[in-house]
Amino acid sequence: MEEDLTDPESGLTDRLVRKKAQLILGGDVLLPEGYRMPYRISRSTAGPGAGKRSAVFAFGGMRVKKGISYGSGDFELKDENGRLSLTRNGVPFLDRVDIVPVVFHSPEQAFFNLDQRCIYNCRFCTSPLLKGDATRTLSDDNIVKMIRDAMNDHNVVSAALTSGVVGSVHDTVNRMVSCVRAIRAAFPHIPIGVEPYVDAIEQIEALKQAGADEIKINLETPRRDIFERICPELDHSAVLEMLRASVKIFGPGKVTTNLIFGIGESDGDLENCMEMLASFGCVPGLRAVRVNEMNEKNLKDAGIVPGITEERMIRLADIQKRILNEYSLTTRTFRTMCFECGCCDLVPFRDL
Repeated sequence: MEEDLTDPESGLTDRLVRKKAQLILGGDVLLPEGYRMPYRISRSTAGPGAGKRSAVFAFGGMRVKKGISYGSGDFELKDENGRLSLTRNGVPFLDRVDIVPVVFHSPEQAFFNLDQRCIYNCRFCTSPLLKGDATRTLSDDNIVKMIRDAMNDHNVVSAALTSGVVGSVHDTVNRMVSCVRAIRAAFPHIPIGVEPYVDAIEQIEALKQAGADEIKINLETPRRDIFERICPELDHSAVLEMLRASVKIFGPGKVTTNLIFGIGESDGDLENCMEMLASFGCVPGLRAVRVNEMNEKNLKDAGIVPGITEERMIRLADIQKRILNEYSLTTRTFRTMCFECGCCDLVPFRDL
């Protein structure tokens, strides 16, 4: 068996980072026949795991959210008298893992997708393609009740909201503003993050005034030509303008954005874009594109042929960390959303 990577004396080694990269890029975890999960299974309606039954696996101070299956998987969960480990294709992979409870979408965080529907058709996004409507009951009152109930059983460190755009951008932001107000009134001291699509500075100001502490507006890619193929109904320059405005309103180190990689950009494209974002106080997040049966055709139709290696993922995370250091920024200033969760990406200052 491999060395136990959860040994606190081992630290966050290069080997641990590589294991996490392999898990992020790999497929599902196969559960033993008859195995009963110790916690509620997560069924996200947004993010890389949207539409999948998933669980969070922790090891060596890191955690990864993985799809789970009783039928097949790239990784296999082993249970030896309560001691959990992972193998890969039958070969020992992690000598010890723990399954971590999810509050809503994320460990220790109540992260809600207010509406899985969306009027836009970004080629990588699977939320609008999900069957049913898992978000239909998410009124402000219900969300507040869900957070309060969760606090009885979990350590809830923060709350966060995202949403597809429904009706109009204005209507969708107003819906989010209303929910932020309700959460802030019920829980005055809890950090709140928001991940909206916005098209006016007044919308950013309204979210801040309602009680949001952090904001994420996704630029998606460093290259305008790729953006036009994957988000053909949106404007790359307008998103960048909203990010600049957000830093003025929320402050440096409280604004972030996703940059998806593996869709045709170069390392240099990402490096230049991350430096530009960091120069005005925005903390860029890097996310490997996820391909599944729901978005594969849309990506192919847009001329996108994803390709990512664990070596590139690690190399880009090192570049990301160097740039943040140069501009005195860190992911540690965030208490909400993806940096706080850390389940889907390699996160500088947390994983490496």
